[in-house]
Amino acid sequence: MEQQLSKGFWRYFKKNRLAIGGLIVVILIFLIAIFANLVSPYDPGKTDVSLKLKPPSLRNYLGTDQLGRDAFSRMLHGSRISLTVGFIAVGISLLIGVLVGAVAGYYGSWVDSLLMRFVDTMLCFPSFFLILTVVALMGPSLINIMIVIGITSWMGTARFVRAEFLSLRERDFVQAARSLGVKDSRIIFQHILPNALAPVFVTATLSVASAILVEAGLSFLGFGVQPPAPSWGNILTEGRTYIFDAWWLTVFPGLAILITVLSFNLVGEGLRDALDPRLRGRR
Repeated sequence: MEQQLSKGFWRYFKKNRLAIGGLIVVILIFLIAIFANLVSPYDPGKTDVSLKLKPPSLRNYLGTDQLGRDAFSRMLHGSRISLTVGFIAVGISLLIGVLVGAVAGYYGSWVDSLLMRFVDTMLCFPSFFLILTVVALMGPSLINIMIVIGITSWMGTARFVRAEFLSLRERDFVQAARSLGVKDSRIIFQHILPNALAPVFVTATLSVASAILVEAGLSFLGFGVQPPAPSWGNILTEGRTYIFDAWWLTVFPGLAILITVLSFNLVGEGLRDALDPRLRGRR
């Protein structure tokens, strides 16, 4: 049965050419991040003032920055930070969101009301400004950024999981497990949760794109990854000073962020269409 579902999912997913294109780009970015040390032509931290602000050439594919560092090498290594922040932050977000949504949806009653009012309260705060405030108080570091993004972006996941649990908790297989005296924790994590993961996968894919954007925004404002460590956001903010003299320092990081975020969004949309039977007929 699971094999048939897997084949059905892939059959619908591969019909979406935009999603397949996005998946190819995401895989390519993954490979670049993993093998950055091998494909990078220069040390991303090596400075040479005599080469500062050189335009793109065969020697420096994406030009050099104000310290003579190779922009291409820094872009390759910056992909590691962007993906690391995206996936770890989303992992933290999913952990919190799934737990809150599962408990609220399974138990219902006052537990559901209490947890959902907390979710509503969290949604009242503008997320980026909340992240900015917390990072400013805790100090800008890679670990702080991942934690803060994770603990401020779980509310959507909690709502999706709660909705799935409300639908599944009255199904026959859940009632049978209860009648056999199966513990609630086992019913939640072994019986209901595996059947409620479809929207979680979609949310996770889209959330990675959001986390990458947030990290880039924080780094651009000086609250993210601190130099000399390269990230697409701080490469962009260093280049804005020379935007009229060295356009490549802003154009290429901006394109990298745009393409990466767009690719994750396309994959997320493709997953949503392939996993939701109601949307399959539109393809």
